[in-house]
Amino acid sequence: MYTHIRAQDASVRLLAKLSPAKEAGRVVVLKRSYHDESYGFRRAREFTMPDYTPEQLANRVTHAPLLRYADALRTHGHRAASIDPLDLLRRERVEALEPSRYGLSDPSAQYNVDGILWTGEGSGKAKQRTLDEITGFLNAVYVGRIAYEYMDLPSKIERLWFAHLLESETTSVMHGAGLDRKRRIHGLLARSEVFDTFLQAKFPNLKRYGLEGAESMLPALDALFGAAARSDTTHIILAMPHRGRLNLLAGLLGYDPAALFHKIKGGAEVEVEDEVVSGDVLSHLVASPTLNYDGKEVKVSLLPNPSHLEAVNPVALGKARAKQYSLLKALEKGGDGVMCIQLHGDASFTGQGVVMETLGLSNLPHYTSGGSVHMVVNRLSSIGYTTPASSARSSMYCSDIAKMVNCPVLHVNGDYPEDVIRAVEIAFKYRNYFRKDIVIDLIVYRRWGHNELDEPAFTQPLMYQKIRSRRSVPGLYEDKLVSDGTLSQDSASSVRTSYKATLNDALAASATYVPPPVKFDGQWSTTVIDGTGVRMVWPGSKEARTFDTGVSSEVLRKVGKGSVEVPDGFEIHPRLQRHVKNRLGSLESGEGIDWATAEAMAFGSLMLGGCDIRIAGQDVGRGTFSHRHAMLVDQKTEGVVVPLNHALVGAVGKLELANSSLSEMAVLGFEYGASWERPDLLPIWEAQFGDFFNGAQVIIDAFIASAETKWLKQSGIVLLLPHGLDGAGPEHSSSRIERMLQLTNDPCTPQPNANVNMHVVFPTTPAQYFHLLRRQMKRNYRKPLVVAAPKGLLRLAAASSKLSEMVPGTRFQPVLPDSHPPTNKIERVALVSGKIFYELAKERAARGLEDRVALIRIEELAPFPFTYLADVLKPYTSSRTIPEWLWVQEEPRNQGAWGHVKDRLGAVLNGLGVQGEVRYIGRREDAVPATGTGKVYQAQQRAVVEGPFEGL
Repeated sequence: MYTHIRAQDASVRLLAKLSPAKEAGRVVVLKRSYHDESYGFRRAREFTMPDYTPEQLANRVTHAPLLRYADALRTHGHRAASIDPLDLLRRERVEALEPSRYGLSDPSAQYNVDGILWTGEGSGKAKQRTLDEITGFLNAVYVGRIAYEYMDLPSKIERLWFAHLLESETTSVMHGAGLDRKRRIHGLLARSEVFDTFLQAKFPNLKRYGLEGAESMLPALDALFGAAARSDTTHIILAMPHRGRLNLLAGLLGYDPAALFHKIKGGAEVEVEDEVVSGDVLSHLVASPTLNYDGKEVKVSLLPNPSHLEAVNPVALGKARAKQYSLLKALEKGGDGVMCIQLHGDASFTGQGVVMETLGLSNLPHYTSGGSVHMVVNRLSSIGYTTPASSARSSMYCSDIAKMVNCPVLHVNGDYPEDVIRAVEIAFKYRNYFRKDIVIDLIVYRRWGHNELDEPAFTQPLMYQKIRSRRSVPGLYEDKLVSDGTLSQDSASSVRTSYKATLNDALAASATYVPPPVKFDGQWSTTVIDGTGVRMVWPGSKEARTFDTGVSSEVLRKVGKGSVEVPDGFEIHPRLQRHVKNRLGSLESGEGIDWATAEAMAFGSLMLGGCDIRIAGQDVGRGTFSHRHAMLVDQKTEGVVVPLNHALVGAVGKLELANSSLSEMAVLGFEYGASWERPDLLPIWEAQFGDFFNGAQVIIDAFIASAETKWLKQSGIVLLLPHGLDGAGPEHSSSRIERMLQLTNDPCTPQPNANVNMHVVFPTTPAQYFHLLRRQMKRNYRKPLVVAAPKGLLRLAAASSKLSEMVPGTRFQPVLPDSHPPTNKIERVALVSGKIFYELAKERAARGLEDRVALIRIEELAPFPFTYLADVLKPYTSSRTIPEWLWVQEEPRNQGAWGHVKDRLGAVLNGLGVQGEVRYIGRREDAVPATGTGKVYQAQQRAVVEGPFEGL
């Protein structure tokens, strides 16, 4: 398969030199088809602009100084534009904007501007302009209240598109617009001001993070929603921080003010029977209304957002991509029906690394959602609490970070709502044409401090003296409309009076307000299990259940063989022949099933049942440890095939292997967002090494571990964290399982039907892993799963499984008993979790102590398997001599599972009538997971392995 790329840019011209295949004016570039056409991927449109005619080219040569002058305005006009509402920016004079620098000195001199300016007029005399007219025209376009940065874009087509649009259209989007639109803008602004004033009067001690000074955000979003709806966008995924959130909810997204006041007065925003719901703070509330613009409906989903400001960005991107894929899958079209909008604060946009990580995903095949519109609500002279911009960033603009992905930026003065709307509509056109990100830098001010209880004049007295003496943004716009006759003073006042009455009524109603029952709807009402729709329930409900996870041996063999099947003529790497041979051999014998084969059979069987699988991370196609090889590359053509997608004819589900950028936080956030959107998707994030998740800790803390409790959001996300103390040193030796366990609400004592927020497991056999993956999708609810994936067991013969352990009637076992039955000779019972079991079993066998030391594996650490463990341990408590109880782990004492299991093991033993404590065997406390000194590591490990058997 080939794709055609126009030879416009330097990188493509280089390809043209290297490629022997050419067409007229085009180069033919071989593509790795799987990546370039991945599921849901929407290639950017090939949008063309007419090239210069010979006459225009000649005119550009003749008037080269004028051309340089015009390009200087396009390039540097933003530096002199009137974009600061407070006029506090200290800007140097921009010499590049002076025509005299280009030898242009006579204001009355006539110039032919054909091919130099895009005035939208015909040829001949209409193309003649005086220098004075040209200067006025360029300054009106580029040095006004909207400042454009697009000349640094590498694409000639995109630069020409902007120049054509900006220079040929009227500079006012409201030119010729009806009165209704201006009145709509006024209504949004006026109600926003009334809303903030009302909250300040009724709840003076409330931190509401009001919009005062930035009210133009509301008509900006309204215009963006409307433009999207009119272009047949059906879904908008919206992410934003706390500033102005309440105004947006009440003023544009239809949130019931009575519900808002109920929350302010201490009530819950949601109530679910038999569920423990913590709720969240006021400034994190959400809504998902369906809005109507000129008869076109668009659903706007405002996502929950934790206080780690920009963390929601990749979540929104992942949800948007998953929504696009659902539409594509259901309708065989529809990718253009979804748009992601991300609102930012200026300080966080500059300062938070997740912004860069998310931007880095924006154009990648497995991550793009066809372009996001970013709106930075930029309090230009006071960002990030009270930190001035000069101390908060090293760049001229907070938006400069977006230039890393060649993103155009539109800076606009927030004091002028009509200019703001023009910027918004230009941004939407660009995004829709090119399917790329664009930034609107909405420059405003903050009337109060970081919150309404702060005193910003402590640190910025001059600025706040100016702010407090000026008319508000809604007031300024209202004055303009009244003065030009668009609006009478009485009608302007009635908007405010009417909305204040509505708020007063809502405040009275809040006294008896009861949150409506939360129910499943849309794609979360049912899920597909083996081709049958199953009603979804809350994880803690009595109806929650797990269906059989076993699969017939016939299907397992079919899937397993298909996982290494390639098209005729496809040439795999010679070293993978052994991989294929071993897999086929184990499937034939039914024994020796390794980790990767069990995983492939889990994936394929779920795909046959209608589920999609997506596994993301670095090197996931082959597997970081070169074990998976779910994606194969032709050694002659570099064509890519995913055997499970190729071989499983008739499978409804697909496997997407997203080899990601070197990002943890954004990539995990993206997969998590996809899990919010699609209960029929098994989303997996695999860390290259187990401890690499520390770069994504915010996503785990603020979303994965707590979203169900805060927001009643279910997720089936799986984290694969390769783990093992194998001498790799401090950073590559632990999945920090202790951190994951600390994030669970797992009870310390047995509680029937405890709804634990996420499951944490450390499986030791491929069959266990197989059942865990299938269990994620074979439930009528969703729950995050953290797997300490045993890196050291991927190829260990002792850690292989039998096909019979995966057939119907088998399931995941939270506790694996000793392979040797209990006897009266048992003196010690060693409880372990994870790969160290195999070292202990080998040492026990070498010492001949199978009848004196029992080894019990706890495979699921949360929820702690009280009942399962009690059943396994009970036989050891019935002998005349009660054995000694041990907990053995590789990790230091302050790490690993010891802190989590200690009290819980005690509760199990106490329930069995056993007195005494469990003895710890493992490394001593340490500041790192493992030493980087090989000899020391080996000595420590040897001591741990010998510990359970000393003295016997």
